[in-house]
Amino acid sequence: MIVARSDTKFINFLHQELSLTTADIAVALRHRELERGPLPMLLWQYGLIDLEQLERIFDWLENQI
Repeated sequence: MIVARSDTKFINFLHQELSLTTADIAVALRHRELERGPLPMLLWQYGLIDLEQLERIFDWLENQI
């Protein structure tokens, strides 16, 4: 599984701020490769984050632009 350099900062956020495990993130990354879906939505779709966490992710991503 290849993680783009641009994803590294986001994955660090998921680990540090949302306390997601490496295994949780790996599940979503595998599904992203298969389904071509956005990582935040896949995390939510597979029950790895709740709606509040999804909102925090979108806020964080918006602040990165």
